[in-house]
Amino acid sequence: MHKLIAGVDEVGRGPLVGDVVTAAVILDPANPIVGLTDSKKLSEKKRIALAAEIKAKALYWHIGRATPEEIDILNILHATMLAMKRAVEGLAVTPDFVRVDGNRLPDWPYAAEAVVKGDSLYAEISAASIIAKVERDNDMLALDELHPEYGFAGHKGYPTKAHFEALATHGVIDGYRKSFKPVKALLQEIQ
Repeated sequence: MHKLIAGVDEVGRGPLVGDVVTAAVILDPANPIVGLTDSKKLSEKKRIALAAEIKAKALYWHIGRATPEEIDILNILHATMLAMKRAVEGLAVTPDFVRVDGNRLPDWPYAAEAVVKGDSLYAEISAASIIAKVERDNDMLALDELHPEYGFAGHKGYPTKAHFEALATHGVIDGYRKSFKPVKALLQEIQ
């Protein structure tokens, strides 16, 4: 019997708006997926295709999140750790081992290792990075439908010049991380 190894990665630590999204994935060694790598190295089209394949072929997968309110209360690092815990706890089985992309681990009971650039080294972390990225991008597309004036479909919530201009023009809406400096500064200007 093979060990159940979960890969975990996050997307969305840097944006000014929306949840930080994580994924935990346990791949099926008998059902390999070709083309897994760091989600940032893939085109959007390839990521979307791979995300569907991962969800179909993986033994188990689960998305974890932390909300903007949780990010504001805990800070982005601790909120990311919380979202990672939620992703692993949401799996239908308890993994034997967990590999996390990055240099630190959440406080949890699992045997685990943090692997810098793990999304390029381990297929299970690559898979987690891909489905987390597609999930978060979908969040931004949904937000763009509600508020097209902000351009979320283009910048995905990251602090770009166009995003700052939209924020200055239209103000802070629900879903923004109020503890993040540019948003906090804008809110202080308004008061």
